[in-house]
Amino acid sequence: MERYDFVVIGGGIFGCYAALYLAGKGAKVALLEKEAQLFRKASLVNQARLHGGYHYPRSIATAALSDEHKERFTAEHRRFVHTTFEKYYAIDRFGSFTDPLQFERFCAYLDIRCERIKQHKLFNFNRLEALYLTEEYSFDPVLLRAYYISRVENTPGITVVKNARIESAEAHGKDWEVSYTADGAKSQTLRCHTALNATYAATNAVNRLFGVRELGLTHEISEIAFVTSPQFSEKGLTVMDGPFGSIMPYGLSGLLSLSSVAYTHHKISYNNLPHFDCQTATDPSCSPQMPGICTDCPRRPESNARKMLAQMQQYFSDTVCFEHFFSYFTIKSKLKANHIDDGRPTEISMLHREPPYYCLFAGKINSIYEVEKIV
Repeated sequence: MERYDFVVIGGGIFGCYAALYLAGKGAKVALLEKEAQLFRKASLVNQARLHGGYHYPRSIATAALSDEHKERFTAEHRRFVHTTFEKYYAIDRFGSFTDPLQFERFCAYLDIRCERIKQHKLFNFNRLEALYLTEEYSFDPVLLRAYYISRVENTPGITVVKNARIESAEAHGKDWEVSYTADGAKSQTLRCHTALNATYAATNAVNRLFGVRELGLTHEISEIAFVTSPQFSEKGLTVMDGPFGSIMPYGLSGLLSLSSVAYTHHKISYNNLPHFDCQTATDPSCSPQMPGICTDCPRRPESNARKMLAQMQQYFSDTVCFEHFFSYFTIKSKLKANHIDDGRPTEISMLHREPPYYCLFAGKINSIYEVEKIV
């Protein structure tokens, strides 16, 4: 039975960073990933926004946390961060939960850039109540994926196990015994002092295996569309706060990522586990207990890119056009408690003290450093 100091479950950005941080402290770490490759789900399928706080005018806590680690993340990942594009935030004339004065006071409180723009040839001010030039960056998930895969697979002290299916986990004195299969081989068991769950959509499924409490979560099958625009390249626009949308550079790819509050989320599950009608008993690659990769699924939803573009097009002048290339799909999860203020806090909880078990739930990439405060 192989002995480790830590088992980290989940091979996205949070799991990879946690494994590297722990190994850097001298720990022996096993990193277990359900899929055949690391970084295939939410860490890759997102709008690649390096949050500076603007996105959450009704959740000061989320906004402050977003801004807290931005400079460090940018400095440590500078090769993969796009910092030179023009980023605008805007308020729709109809139905926004935030008005211009509130947004300006919010930005002043956080001490972040907020320069009101009265005229601009690319935008339609008949639909925009206010437009602001801000400072927000975009990271490149594809380059970041290659970087972290190389690091975790070549760092002494980290054992990466792919295609890993955890069968059981039991506390034995001061250690956990975790039984799993990998690549269809016979069951194996590892022993570790501490377990860290960083699986995001599978958070509660793993919590159940370890016999600890579940988080109150909802789950959505979400689409990120990728488009181009000769007129709007190297620029970004986020219209908030309400049922609006956002379009901005996807890292250094040359593409624009497009999302919409109304059309990005295709299906929603209010269960603590992600139950969806597209899951079938005959396909073991995706279930509520082990959610799969939606982009690769033949039963994924039809794209809403056309609707997203139609929604966003109304905020631009007639001179701006967009072309859709392809879309990615994934399961996005969030805490039920943040339905009212739309917050996305990072939650790291010790759910079992002896032996230790930590649950790391987060949705903002620059909060990867929060693990250093707890573990």
